[in-house]
Amino acid sequence: MKPATKRVWSWLRRVGPWALAGLVMVLVVQYAQEVEWPAVWRSLKAFPPSLLLLSAALALTSHALYASFDVIGRHLTRHGLGRLRSWSIAAISFAFNLNFGALIGGLALRLRLYTRRGLAIGTVGQIAMYSIFTNWLGWCWVAGVTFMAVPPRVELEWMQGDAALRVLGAILVVVAIAYHGMCMRWGGETLTWREHSVKLPPLRISFLQASVGGVTWLIMGLSICNLLGWRIDYPTALGVLMLAAVAGALTHVPAGLGVLEGVFVAALHGRLPASEILAAVLAYRAVHHILPLCLALPAYGLDEALARRQPV
Repeated sequence: MKPATKRVWSWLRRVGPWALAGLVMVLVVQYAQEVEWPAVWRSLKAFPPSLLLLSAALALTSHALYASFDVIGRHLTRHGLGRLRSWSIAAISFAFNLNFGALIGGLALRLRLYTRRGLAIGTVGQIAMYSIFTNWLGWCWVAGVTFMAVPPRVELEWMQGDAALRVLGAILVVVAIAYHGMCMRWGGETLTWREHSVKLPPLRISFLQASVGGVTWLIMGLSICNLLGWRIDYPTALGVLMLAAVAGALTHVPAGLGVLEGVFVAALHGRLPASEILAAVLAYRAVHHILPLCLALPAYGLDEALARRQPV
């Protein structure tokens, strides 16, 4: 790569996420000004308890599945911790990740909990990497197939018609197939690119990653569709969630605060009142973000207390 091209690419990598974050924030402010907030509160209070309980159960199920990503990492790294211990560390870390960002939950807390039990920093990094692969491989399959087969009917001005979503879906499926192809060809081998190296899993494990990751996203889609009262068809609710997830990841906003709400209101504002969309997304945030954190905080506190009692 030429020096000039490298400089431009480096500049785009630095500026791009901030530009996207700015665009999303503009959308958030724009729609926040149009929302009747008392109506949002009335919509929240009007949620039937049975509907909230169903989404809470779906949220805990998806959280449990996400925590199992570290169990896959345990198998691939062959570290000595048990499956339940690996799962519990991931469950605590993921709850913090959802609410405070990847740096705190995905990395710092994971490092603390794993290294305290004797794992090397490099091993913890591999576990985190396999978890990321599992998550986004599942996202690629779910988003790709959804966008190709049943493109969501969204109201975004820059995405009119099905063609753009079908093309995007095809690209995502190709990316997912390419990952499986690499695992079939080089599974078990360590590949190095520049200063980064990764040991690819065997093909059968890559299929397990796709299955667990994909089902996790599908359950999350069911939850938001349920909170929208099933007035939005499932493929559309799922598709908007897929778009919101990648927008949140690119903007690096902790917990996707404002991003999730902004994308849903922008995409569905022509089909439901903004107050009802926001009420559904806020309820989604409560059961998928805050509920797991309420369970993870005492679990982490107990872990810290037990660690202090152990002799150094």
